[in-house]
Amino acid sequence: MDRNDNDNNKELEENTLDKQEQKTEANPGIAETARQNAKPKQDKPKQKSGVKTLMSGIAGGVISAVIVALLFTTNIIPLNQQENSNSASSESNEQTAPEIAETVSSDSSNIASNMDEASKAVVGVINKQQQSVWTQSQQAGAGSGIIYKEKDGKAYVVTNQHVVKGAEEVEIVLNKDTRISAKVLGTDSFTDLAVLQIDGKKVNTVADLGSSKNLKVGDTVVAIGNPLGMNFANSVTKGIISGLDRSVSIDTNGDGQPDWITEVIQTDAAINPGNSGGALINSKGEVIGINSMKIAKTSVEGIGFSIPIDEAQPIMKQLEKDGEVARPFIGISTASMGQVPPQYRDQIQLPENVEGGMVVAKVQQGSPASQAELQQFDVITKINGNKITSILDLRKYLYNETKIGESVELEIYRDGEPQKIALELVKREQ
Repeated sequence: MDRNDNDNNKELEENTLDKQEQKTEANPGIAETARQNAKPKQDKPKQKSGVKTLMSGIAGGVISAVIVALLFTTNIIPLNQQENSNSASSESNEQTAPEIAETVSSDSSNIASNMDEASKAVVGVINKQQQSVWTQSQQAGAGSGIIYKEKDGKAYVVTNQHVVKGAEEVEIVLNKDTRISAKVLGTDSFTDLAVLQIDGKKVNTVADLGSSKNLKVGDTVVAIGNPLGMNFANSVTKGIISGLDRSVSIDTNGDGQPDWITEVIQTDAAINPGNSGGALINSKGEVIGINSMKIAKTSVEGIGFSIPIDEAQPIMKQLEKDGEVARPFIGISTASMGQVPPQYRDQIQLPENVEGGMVVAKVQQGSPASQAELQQFDVITKINGNKITSILDLRKYLYNETKIGESVELEIYRDGEPQKIALELVKREQ
């Protein structure tokens, strides 16, 4: 209530009081006439005195209320201290809240900017195959790729090997649906990587390659790719790193048996068909992984895998330069004990205390194994002292721990007797 309202109310109530007092003064004349025409009554004077007292009390209360209201509105008497305290606290909170919101908004803006920049370096990869000699090549599949380098008018794209497998032509779809023919420089089935080369004239953005070395479980990541084809190009899905150094067994030759183990990053960011070869990005917009596969079961959700960029880069360099990955080669085909057909199992003799090992099924002519005189039905149990129980163990040790030109020692059993054989590793031909 402002001060003008208080003055008006005071005048109004004083006028009302004057009228009531005038009315009270008029009433005695009427009462006196009544006493002259009726019998005397003892309670009439008491009634007059009571009305005056009541009116005076009301007038005094109204005047007091007006004065107190004036004191409050002029702030001579302060309002409730607690309310002032709460109000001050609330104002303080309101002043600090925008800072937090501004910080979050700023971070989100930076992340969005980073993602936008990174998504421009993620392209579509179209696998085109000829259905018959009478028709032109048509799209047989689609995936994603990352432009990671531009040099001397050429741009280089990394994708998954399975995205371009069997392709007779490969086409790259840039950010604005511009299509460019691509040349496959090299592929590697064990790491599931392929490197493509395109004309760099229309390439405006190259991905910023980060590092997968210092990643932590729980870090925020974003998967960028083309799920279900180009209709959903450059889709972005957000998640976290669910696990590191996950070992996943894969079948590289299509025989239904795992023959290689790949180390991958696990994420719950959605990775769908068509995302293969796309980028796994950190909050800085850096590529930390190349999306490769997911567990596709109705009972499983949110388990996708990405090739760590630190593991991929050496392979990318070899594919770009040589078109293949140089790996050591022994020259044998092997099988586990359980894979040996029943009619040949009597050819294998092992002591009871020996468990596992790989059975030599075939020795390639002219290979290091042939020169070292390995034979069919020999059982390899160790390489350089490391236990071998499967083809995965053998390849993992060969490809990760040895080099071309080195000598290795195999421990084998032949006709139930242990032997040691040394052989020199050569380059594996693709």
